[in-house]
Amino acid sequence: MGLEEHKEDIARVNTQNHGKPISDSRGDLRRSIENVEAAISALLTLSKGEYQREIAKDIDEIMMREPLGVFSIITPYNFPVMIPFWFIPYAIALGDTVVVKVSPVTPIPMTYVMELMADVLPPGVLNLVHLDNSVVDYLVTHRLVEGTAFVGTSTIAQRLYEASARAGKRFLGGGSAANYAVVMPDANLERTVETLIHSKYGNAGQRCLAIQNIVVVGDDNFYNKFRNAFVERARVLRVGYGLDESVEMGPMTTEQYRQNVIRKVENAVNAGARVVLDGRDYKVQDYPRGFYLGPTILEGVGPDMDIVREEVFGPVANLMRAGNLDEVIDWINRGKYHHSAAIFTQSGAWARYFVNNVNVGNVGVNIGIAAPVGWFPFGGRGISGLGSHHPQIDVIDFLTDRKTTIIRWF
Repeated sequence: MGLEEHKEDIARVNTQNHGKPISDSRGDLRRSIENVEAAISALLTLSKGEYQREIAKDIDEIMMREPLGVFSIITPYNFPVMIPFWFIPYAIALGDTVVVKVSPVTPIPMTYVMELMADVLPPGVLNLVHLDNSVVDYLVTHRLVEGTAFVGTSTIAQRLYEASARAGKRFLGGGSAANYAVVMPDANLERTVETLIHSKYGNAGQRCLAIQNIVVVGDDNFYNKFRNAFVERARVLRVGYGLDESVEMGPMTTEQYRQNVIRKVENAVNAGARVVLDGRDYKVQDYPRGFYLGPTILEGVGPDMDIVREEVFGPVANLMRAGNLDEVIDWINRGKYHHSAAIFTQSGAWARYFVNNVNVGNVGVNIGIAAPVGWFPFGGRGISGLGSHHPQIDVIDFLTDRKTTIIRWF
């Protein structure tokens, strides 16, 4: 079985179960394959040990990396294949075994991948669990499980982190986000708008890397130009069935998630926000029962409002204004989450200042989705990234331990 060989089939299954556009699903598979390649490279280089001769008279010292055993992976619904593959290839390459707990919302894509891999791996190396979330605590604290990699909300990540610590287990937790993008007055307007549209509304906003809060620094004229261009581009965004190649945004994954986002928008309006573009009653003609939300844009929001501080996880953008770059950096750094942020500018000085002073794990400069490639760590900070390691290449240290041997021969 090869992921490359079956990537189009897997992408279609991914879209049919989740709802995201087929182009997004193809991107998910590209990233999954990328991590397989990174794991193979790691096996050849980063996983090797060290040797030093004659540390003292007639004594040599060796350090070896050893696999630890069984690891559990608890995955969310929004990237059914890609997120498990942040961990699976590395664990297998390093000699560990894995139990994957898939989301009950989108269990089918990873099940399909497992069926394709059934004849490739020995029994028991890669295992799949289909249950509701009641099994999560059992996996995290099981006596045979050495550690758990989790991606989901920060609330659950914190609870599982504490349970892991009490049980003496390793834990790697990716949590929630409420990311900012700052648009400086020298930004390339056309390209910035297009980049932020796809950052915000890709995957219907159901991803931790989505830009939620867009802050414009500049005078009224520049703000109005950006606002009008962003609103008009969002208004014509093609929303519909994910297997339609022309579609740019699919439905929410469930009706419950759709209602959650609507409720957050209504609470924001009650708190003083203004709806500039309203997607709450959006209809797709051929799919009247679909869980669709149209692109939604709010104004009149401040950094202390819930719609800004909490993760929306839906197609809702908050347009904000700031007097200068320091003000935006302060909003980000005292926010609840410290996952990602982006700046749009042609000034190297502004970009450098932003990168060096913003307290997040992933930074984009004229990039709306700061998603590291497989051989770099994917890192959030604070309660967006719990534990001492991050997904992707960083899991080499998480999945192994160093054994040191000191040798003397008489």
